[in-house]
Amino acid sequence: MIQVEHLTKSYGSHYALSDVSFAIKEGEVVGFLGPNGAGKSTTMNILTGCLSSNSGTVRVNGADILKDPAEAKRQIGYLPEQPPLYTDMTVEEYLGFVYDLKRCTLPKKEHITEICETVRIADVRRRLIRNLSKGYRQRVGIAQALVGNPPVLIFDEPTVGLDPKQIIEVRNLLRTLGKTHTVILSTHILPEVQAICDRLLIISEGHIVADKPTEELTRVIRDSRRYRLKVAGPQKEVLGLLRGIPGILRAEAQAERDGESSFTIESAAGTDVRGPLFFALAERGWPVYGLEAVHTDLEDVFLQLVEHGGELPAEPAAKPRRK
Repeated sequence: MIQVEHLTKSYGSHYALSDVSFAIKEGEVVGFLGPNGAGKSTTMNILTGCLSSNSGTVRVNGADILKDPAEAKRQIGYLPEQPPLYTDMTVEEYLGFVYDLKRCTLPKKEHITEICETVRIADVRRRLIRNLSKGYRQRVGIAQALVGNPPVLIFDEPTVGLDPKQIIEVRNLLRTLGKTHTVILSTHILPEVQAICDRLLIISEGHIVADKPTEELTRVIRDSRRYRLKVAGPQKEVLGLLRGIPGILRAEAQAERDGESSFTIESAAGTDVRGPLFFALAERGWPVYGLEAVHTDLEDVFLQLVEHGGELPAEPAAKPRRK
């Protein structure tokens, strides 16, 4: 459905994008992530025909965005981070304006009614947009992207500024739209990727550093072997002992107070270090006051992908031990 090949965009000597290539199949829901300044917005603007590239090609459902921009844009519904709303219009007037602007040929009244029902704005369709809440305005922005029933939907930060209830409602709406459209979701909110997307693209410094199924991220999170440990013992000596226990890949001291020391430890995948850990500490006479599992979160995985070239190893890499 979307084919991006060797896309490059530079501003003088600065490269916002450098030889970016990826493909998105029909019906996929793809999360597009990256740190600020990574080239995410530049890519979105090129995909939607709002910005030209220095080199490379973008095809949407077979139409080249540069050679046949009108046809390519007909395939796309786009919601920018700031929805392009005319606040002095009613919702119905605005959607009618977008309908005419897109030269849509579907039955106008029925089409707009169907969109309003899909995004649940039928009850406010005759209200002025300036009088709507942030959540409803975001829904109107999604509605304008649906005008013309384009097969590809691109959403840039669709839940920014919404309250928790509105975020859940918009996520549910996007999940529903993903059943009948190809969707690209650009977001900084990583849990949205797990909730909505089938696949993850991560861009950093103008390069695609990861292209992973969301399930692979879930596997990394599920298989994490990290623990928070509290021990009654001298911090330096306990740390040395922890780093010598077979199966522990990493041990870091966190805090020490009133003879009690806290540590974060990480073990090899498939290795249960709790038994050896208990006996080693008991042998030295250092009581364990607490041991709890700490799950890797999506932010940790995201940082690992950005910092380590998109690799998701089967088990954490061991850090060099301090001497």
